[in-house]
Amino acid sequence: MGKKKEKKIQHYSSSQKILLVGEGDFSFSACLARAFRSAANMVATSLDSKDTLLTKHRSCVPHLEDLKRRGCLVLHEVDVYDMKQHPTLMSMKFDVIIFNFPHAGHFSWLCERDEELKEMHKELVQAFFNSARKMLNRDGEVHVAHRDDYPYYEWKIEELSKRAGLYLKEKVEFYKVDYPGYHNKRGGDIECNKTFPLKSCFTFKFSLQKKYRSNA
Repeated sequence: MGKKKEKKIQHYSSSQKILLVGEGDFSFSACLARAFRSAANMVATSLDSKDTLLTKHRSCVPHLEDLKRRGCLVLHEVDVYDMKQHPTLMSMKFDVIIFNFPHAGHFSWLCERDEELKEMHKELVQAFFNSARKMLNRDGEVHVAHRDDYPYYEWKIEELSKRAGLYLKEKVEFYKVDYPGYHNKRGGDIECNKTFPLKSCFTFKFSLQKKYRSNA
């Protein structure tokens, strides 16, 4: 029997070993799985437990069912701070690690412009980069979808990546319409199931080598 034909959607293909972290209702993972017609090459994770996820994002149910049917490994309670030590992930290497719109949470007494919250966001992203770097194949990439307008550009994610030994390879515009069925969720504990505006969004691609080009 011949080799299965590679299937692609945007930056991703069925031939890549892909890890997705911080999934909300798993709609992004499910979108990739539908495009590939399989999810055997994917590991999709959430910070929340499955029970908490079902409370926060009821829309996750069909996505989780679809991912399971297509062979995806789904893991819950995976924290980017220590994901390298997760018993299932610790022995795995990936071609692409995806973290869409990382966020440290919403607090009634803080807004996005506040330095305290910006520092919390930066600490989260730094921890992610530190772990993700150790989980990449030699030519692998770390992808972070992120807003690049104020105050989000003050997170300085390129600077954070360099501290972890990762370098910006490419920056391309992110359009939600390119991922049919994807719903970006706020997460956290305040209006967690709502979406948020996707303005000035890009996919930042980081690698272990210093090569950069921009499609912005």
